This record gives sequence, structure tokens and C-alpha cells, in this order.
Amino acid sequence: MALIKSISGIRGTIGGSPNTNLTPLDIVKFTAAYGTWLLQETEKKSINFKKKVVVGRDGRISGLMVKSIVAATLTALGIDVIDLDLSTTPTVEMAGGFLGADGGIILTASHNPQEWNALKLLNGKGEFISSEEGKFILELAEKEAFDFATVEKLGSITINNNMLTEHISRILENKLVDKNAIAAANFSIVVDAVNSTGAFAVPQLLKELGVQQVMVINGEVNGHFAHNPEPLPEHLTGLSQEVCLKKASLGIAVDPDVDRLCFVCEDGSMFGEEYTLVAVADYVLGSQQGNTVSNMSSTRALKDITLKHGGEYFSSAVGEVNVVNKMKAVKAVIGGEGNGGIIIPDLHYGRDALIGIALFLTHLAKSKKSIKQLRNTYPDYFISKNKMVLNNGVDVKKIFEKIEMKYKTHPVNKEDGLKIEFDEDWVHLRTSNTEPIIRIYAESNFEKTADNIAMRLMKDIQEAM
Repeated sequence: MALIKSISGIRGTIGGSPNTNLTPLDIVKFTAAYGTWLLQETEKKSINFKKKVVVGRDGRISGLMVKSIVAATLTALGIDVIDLDLSTTPTVEMAGGFLGADGGIILTASHNPQEWNALKLLNGKGEFISSEEGKFILELAEKEAFDFATVEKLGSITINNNMLTEHISRILENKLVDKNAIAAANFSIVVDAVNSTGAFAVPQLLKELGVQQVMVINGEVNGHFAHNPEPLPEHLTGLSQEVCLKKASLGIAVDPDVDRLCFVCEDGSMFGEEYTLVAVADYVLGSQQGNTVSNMSSTRALKDITLKHGGEYFSSAVGEVNVVNKMKAVKAVIGGEGNGGIIIPDLHYGRDALIGIALFLTHLAKSKKSIKQLRNTYPDYFISKNKMVLNNGVDVKKIFEKIEMKYKTHPVNKEDGLKIEFDEDWVHLRTSNTEPIIRIYAESNFEKTADNIAMRLMKDIQEAM
């Protein structure tokens, strides 16, 4: 069991004792710190009207309990709460702008198993708070420096069930989404909703896009995930089998909060989560020239596609807020992460599987290809994704220093963990922001080479420990 406090929020397993798991006391403390920061920020600007925070959750078992505590804590600070209840992360992000909110909290542990939950924190733009803001909130929580409102100044809670419809409406208005082309393609699609809010969000989008044949597996929103919720190939065998059984055009998989996206081809093979961003970028860049951004652990295929279209590619540290900051700095027209995260700044600066689906289907429809044929138009790189669990007290910094010394003749990037270049291949080592692990990602033209590089570095890490 674990509790992870980071600049992006608080994440942990439900139950157990305070400060070691995500208990009600921890939820209150961190929510109160966030609300206090929000009140202080608006006081600096001499804004006197009542503050509003949007709150939404994914389909986790603990979601209703956590939401009740979060909402009550915010109202106790004198903050009004707009309760979206079951929603998606990108919908909550966009809702802040639709409703003129001062901030937002998304209750989701993303790809983590069902015993986990988390509070992800947004600013007034519907974007994740900065590292500086996150550090300040952590300090407030540690000091318990809260000042709750008197009874006549308590906040209120209002329910809003319209934001997904508004979100989808904005997607349909995007100039690169072609509803007519998608409808004409007559796609049949199987959706794996992993028992969370994608079960209603994705079918609603597909219906609005004119897709008539939609089948949903794991469609009961109960938080009892039918498989590991991270949309990796080894977890999507059920979707693959169903696509083949139903002779569908393709399969779509999302994670529990619908900000990650991947596809299954008509023969049951994986399109590859790394290639979600590559394919959508290929379509976007074909219509508007510009720059792209992905994190350091993502495939170099995005760079190849960007250069082909005359743009410039940039890498960032891992983490959505880092990708967004880099996108703003280089005026990127699309960005994201190799885990299937798509960021379209014309819509909003956040990973959004729903706009990703709309753009991908438009691209596929206009290509006049099957999804397998489309995948074959892109370069074949292989990323070996691995992780090692960290024991308490392990000094990762010293481990990385030893490995850097061992590979001192190779180009090294230390912006985010340790990335080592081996001619055209690379390996990236970094600690996770969401789990007590080291991630080891390696890429090569050959799958076996990528696996061998990763295994070699995992052995190095073990020896260094």
C-alpha cells in the first residue's frame, strides 16, 4: 500500500492508516491545502467574488466516497463546488473554461489498479498546476495551515451533467474533424471501456460522429476493472479477440479517465500506443504546418513525421505539464506522450482521448485504407517498456550517477532522469511520478535489440543498488 505526494497531486491506495495510504484524513488535508492556495491566489489579485471549483471523477469504486470528502472540504473553506460527478479528465479540464471556474480537481488514478485513487489539481485555465504551485500546496498540507470559513460564508454544491455534451460539441466544431467522412466510411468499432467513464463518453462521441456500429465491452461503470486498466497490449487481448470475432473495422481502448488512447487493427494486432500520437500528428501536419512535442520516453517516429511535413520536433521531460509548457514555448500545433496521450491546443492544453478518436477516424476515413494498412505507412520502431520496484530508502540519484559513469562515452541527457543514446537507439531511465518504481524504456529498429538494451540497463541498476 502506498501514498505518493507530488507536485501534480496526491495518489494512493484506499484504506489503512493516515500518511501511508489515501485515507479520508489525507484527502481532507490535501484538498484543504489546494483550496487555501486557490483563495490566496485570488486574494493577491484583489478578487472578492466567491471562488468556484469543478470536481469530476472516473468510475473507481472509491470515487463517490472521495468526491464527497473533497466537495465537503472545499465548501468548508467557503468555495462553491460544481459537481460533474462521473466524467473524463479532459471534460473536467474543459469545464473550467465553460463555467468560469477558478480551478478544478479530477479524482482519478489514471492507469493504476482499482485500489488506487488520486486528486489531480487544475488551475483556472483548466491545466495542471505548475511545479512551483504544487510545492507550495504540499507545504501548506504539511503545516496544516488552513483557515476554514464561518457558517455564513460556507460554499455550496451544484450538479452539472452537461459538460460532456459541450465537450463533444467543441470537438465536432474543430476544423480538422470531418464528421461526413467518418460517417461515409461506415466503420464498425469495438470499444474497451475498462468499466469506467469511457463506457458512456466514447459511444456518445462516436454516435455524434456518425458511427452506427458500436459495440462496448467492459461497459458497466462500476470500477471493478475487468483487466489491468493501463491500455498496454498484454491487457487488451479481450478487445483484440472481440474485434476479430465481430469482424470490426477497428478497436478502441481508453484508460479509466479517458485521457489515453490506443487502437487495435482489424486483424486483432495492435496499432501501437506509441503510434496514436504519430498517426494523428501525420494528419494534423498534413493540413497545417507546425512544430510538435513529445516527452523523452516517446518514439522518434514523431520526429520523422514532423520533419517529413517540414516542421520541427522538440522533446520535453516526462509529464503532461512539461509537454504543455514546451508546446507553448515552441508554438506546437500538436503534442503529447507515447502512452497514447494527444494534446490539441486548438481545443485545450490537456491529453484528450476524445479529440484523438475524432481526428484519428477522420484520418483513417480520408486515407481510404484499413487501419492495418495505415499503420504500415509509418516507420517500425520498437520500444521495450519495463519497470523495477524501488525499496524504501534507495538513493536513485547515486544509482544514476554510477550508470552515467559507466556509459560516459555515450551522449547523455539528464533533464529528466537519465537518457543514453546508442547511435540510433536510446534508453531512458526515470523514477515514476505516480508509483514507487524506476521506468526503463529503450527503443530500436529491432524488437530484440530494444529488449536487450533494457535488460542490460536493468542489470546495471540492480548492480548499482
